[in-house]
Amino acid sequence: MNNRPILNLKMTPLELLLNVITLAAFVGAIVYLISSWTVILSEIPAHYNAAGEVDRWGGKGEILILPIIGLVMWIGMTVLEKFPHVYNYMNLTKDNVRAQYLNGRLLVNVLKNEIVLLFSYLTWKGVQIAIGEHDSLGAWFLPAFLLINFGSMVYFIVRSVRLSKD
Repeated sequence: MNNRPILNLKMTPLELLLNVITLAAFVGAIVYLISSWTVILSEIPAHYNAAGEVDRWGGKGEILILPIIGLVMWIGMTVLEKFPHVYNYMNLTKDNVRAQYLNGRLLVNVLKNEIVLLFSYLTWKGVQIAIGEHDSLGAWFLPAFLLINFGSMVYFIVRSVRLSKD
């Protein structure tokens, strides 16, 4: 790891687009939460079971935890994106280092945006449930979330393996 080059890689248009979309959704969820604050009852959904049904209710203020975690994740993973040379790679060579760094950084960017979109969605949906517009996340929520996240990881790992063979 000490011998790995530190490259100055500019943000790709895809990374920028994903960041903009996610930030817009995140800000939208926060604006929706603030604008709905007065109509939210004293209890909000605080936990969901695997079927997406509310299995614990909490105080109104607990819904603020979601955007706070989303913001912390955004900041932490954005910082991590700046240091692709510290990621774990297979068969890193001077010929593939740039491609591997870009692939690793895009993996972190995609996961960051998926996670922050998740927290944005949970904030929005939590308000919807709290005001009686919906009654659950839906049974599809957990499988879809897991498929998207693990699918992204598998895609980028396979891509990394292919890049190490080139």
